[in-house]
Amino acid sequence: MSRMKHWRVAILLAAALPPLLLTACAPVQPWQKGDLAKPDMLFEGDPLAARYAQHIYFSKEAASGGYGVGGGGCGCN
Repeated sequence: MSRMKHWRVAILLAAALPPLLLTACAPVQPWQKGDLAKPDMLFEGDPLAARYAQHIYFSKEAASGGYGVGGGGCGCN
């Protein structure tokens, strides 16, 4: 393919991609909100376990931040 054809294909894809991505967004209907509020829909399974794992990670990495935990590598904060 020539350079001009590559540019045309790139421009066509750049113009066609945003409308295709925006069509996937749909408003949540009131009767669907109950399903989305279930614990099964969380990204992390157990919020307490995720918070505990985050605390251990930041304690071991000697970093500060994350869920209000202070910094320091000893974990005594």
